[in-house]
Amino acid sequence: MSSTSEPKLISGNANMPLATAIARRMSMHRGVNVGLVDARVERFNDGEIFVEVFENVRGEDMFIIQPTSNPANDNLMELLIMSDALRRSSAARITAVIPYFGYARQDRRSKARTPISAKLVANMLVEAGIERVLTMDLHAAQIQGFFDIPVDNLYASPVFALDIMKQFKGSLDDLMIVSPDVGGVARARELAKRINAPLAIVDKRREKAGEVAEMTIIGDVTGKKCIIIDDMCDTAGTLCKAAEVLIENGAAEVHAYTTHGVMSGPAVERVTNSVLKSMVITDTIAPTEAVRATPNIRIIPTAPVFAQAILNIWNGTSVSSLFDTPTLEPVYEGQFGN
Repeated sequence: MSSTSEPKLISGNANMPLATAIARRMSMHRGVNVGLVDARVERFNDGEIFVEVFENVRGEDMFIIQPTSNPANDNLMELLIMSDALRRSSAARITAVIPYFGYARQDRRSKARTPISAKLVANMLVEAGIERVLTMDLHAAQIQGFFDIPVDNLYASPVFALDIMKQFKGSLDDLMIVSPDVGGVARARELAKRINAPLAIVDKRREKAGEVAEMTIIGDVTGKKCIIIDDMCDTAGTLCKAAEVLIENGAAEVHAYTTHGVMSGPAVERVTNSVLKSMVITDTIAPTEAVRATPNIRIIPTAPVFAQAILNIWNGTSVSSLFDTPTLEPVYEGQFGN
């Protein structure tokens, strides 16, 4: 256990509601007030970021809560500068809690003369003084190996499984888990095992990034309630097209569970007008008002699992225990109704 009395949380501007919710959950667990460290993260007129921490953090176990979502570059720089400020203020340990890890899609050289930006970001985080990373559903699991520091990658699948078993109680036998592409099969299979459901795959052929030329369903979805599982939804083009193809192939209804609701460009309009009966996202990225107002989008909180993971890191206990339903269920007690 850390020698300090309580873990200390500090947040950038990327997702203040999530940071506040994590602090509130930790206060409930600890029985004492765990607030956000008083600081200001501002911009000069030319856009430069300035950080000032108003509390003493010497010798403290610090956790910076900051997803690197849109605007990715600004939020990443806030994270780096906050870490530098804490390191120069003699914090004992700095953990970056990055609910959504930006640049994760650039995890390999897909063609000649392209960067591996995820590795560059990893190097920058370590150089800024970060000693541990806590994130959720990395786009590519191998990104953990880009770091020479511990990386705890939480999974949304166990939380989704709890929600699915409550929302589809009584019709679990009719469910079919669907991976929207071959690359996401491992993620979909893991969820399918948790709820004891069959698995189908959407095989898609891309002509170029952002456009889907052709889709084929591998598996019989006739009469099934299909649940598409993915790690992120950006413009929702692939997701909505996959839902259409599933309905065309005889699916009774289509739902989607997506960890990171990037929801850029026409995403909200596409989901609203799609055949999707419901779409579930988490709050790793702060949802916009348009997303909140969309009737077929529902948001699951991640504060309970992040709060428990932070406490486990601070206590020196297992983070992977949160992947088990018996451990996770009490953490989310009352969150999904009866």
